[in-house]
Formats: sequence, C-alpha cells, structure tokens
Amino acid sequence: MKPAQRLSRRRFLAAAGTAAVALAVPCHAAFAEPESAGPTLRAQRLAWAGVRLRLGKDDLFLDPLANADVWGTALRDKLVPFDDAEGARFVLITHRHPDHFDPIAIRRIVGTSGTVVCTPDNAAAVAAAGFKVRIGALYEPVLLNDFTATAVPAVDGYGDPQVSWVVNAGGRRIIHCGDTLWHGAWWHIGRQLGPFDAAFLPINGARFSWRKPVSDVPAVLTPEQAVAAAQVLGARLIVPIHYGVSGAEGYAEMPDVEQALLAAARKRHQGVEIVRPGEWVEWRAA
Repeated sequence: MKPAQRLSRRRFLAAAGTAAVALAVPCHAAFAEPESAGPTLRAQRLAWAGVRLRLGKDDLFLDPLANADVWGTALRDKLVPFDDAEGARFVLITHRHPDHFDPIAIRRIVGTSGTVVCTPDNAAAVAAAGFKVRIGALYEPVLLNDFTATAVPAVDGYGDPQVSWVVNAGGRRIIHCGDTLWHGAWWHIGRQLGPFDAAFLPINGARFSWRKPVSDVPAVLTPEQAVAAAQVLGARLIVPIHYGVSGAEGYAEMPDVEQALLAAARKRHQGVEIVRPGEWVEWRAA
C-alpha cells in the first residue's frame, strides 16, 4: 500500500454535509498520486517536531532529533533514522533548544562540513557546535537547490530567538512552526506568503514549572490555537507535531491533544492529518 493511499484513510475532514465535500477536494488533491513525471514533494514526520521534505533525491530537514537523551523515556515517539538520504541534504533549525537543535542529528545528516541554515540570532550557537552557517534573515528567501526557504516570525516560551520556516518546493508551500506560541504575526505571514498546502504546527500547550515564578500559561500552541493559526494562515491541512511527552520533570502538556485538535478543527471546518513518526505524505507536482 502506498503512503498517500494509507494516510488518506486516516484523514480527518473537519466539516459535515456539503461543507465536508467541498473541503475533501483540495485535501485529497494535496496527497494524490503523481500523474506525471514531474518532481513530487514528499514529507516525512520525524520524532517530536522534526520534519523531512524530499524533492527528487534532495532532502531538507527541519528540527531533526536523534539524541535520545534529550527527552529520555518521557518521549513516546520513535527516533527516525536518516541513513537513506541520497542527494543533497539541508538542515533548517527554528531555534537553539536541544529538542530542536540537535548536533548529533545534524552531523548524521550533513557530516562535519555541511551547512546549517538559521537566523542571525542563532548563528553563533550553531557555529560553536562545529557547523558552517548560512544565514536566513526574516522574510529573505534562501535558495537550496529546488527548495526555497524563508524564515518568518515566531515566539518562544522562554523569550529566546525563534522562527518558523516557510518552504516552497515542487509547486507546493508548507510552513513548519517549531514550538511557537500564539502571536500577532500570523496574519502578516498568511497574507504575504500563504496560502499553505500544509502547516506543521505544535499542539501540546506545554506549561513549564522550572522557571520561577511559575506562570501556568501555555508556552506552546494549544490545539485550539493551532486551528486558529491554520485558519489565519490559509492552511488547507494541519499536520500536528511537538506532542507526546509524559513524565518529564517540570514539563506538562495538555492531555488528549489529538482529540482536542480534531474537536477544535471540526468546529472550524479545518482539515487535519495525523501522521506518525516515520510515515510519509506526498503531493503531486503542481
């Protein structure tokens, strides 16, 4: 069974009645089998917040994670290997926290001489880890073979520098949002760079207790906020990321976030695709 066929059976259509039929058409087309010999964009969900995009033989990785010590047994995701990459390899990072900037994963992907694309605020930390740095300033496209990556605003729960990445490839456009919380730039991103075929959005609404005094306010998008962000961005589909941690000291995510996401999406007629680590989805060339 081909990946696109398998995943289409799990696709959640958030509407009902005639609205569901209208939504089903673009979502189905986004993951349809290729009809021509043109390049096909494929996306593989990695562990935690990681995503791999493949176009032809080239791979672009966003926030790849390979270091099992980052979350230990608290993370239920399996760590996905990267050994099957054949063509050019590129790595983008959203910010420098160890569950998003993992030098072990990056060395497996690009070796010791490969280049990591990041924003100026994170360049020193990436260079100190032994990688060549390519700067991607906000709203300035970076050409990586047939991928075009553009950093856009995001907000970190600690106040550390963070961005989301918009990637165009194979006639498709996706946005990967690291572990951002809700912010006011969603409208600008959507109007300037949207709409999107898919938005890879964090959903676990995590609260931190190790910074005092404790705020008890979610420092990552909640499921309801992820749906709101997708609507503002003009995203046809949400692929949820950044959830599945239980028992980590000082870190608590909302319970039953997948079901909460589906319920919130149903109310706003938003498409959602639940993709497990290691699984692929694909678009035919536009």
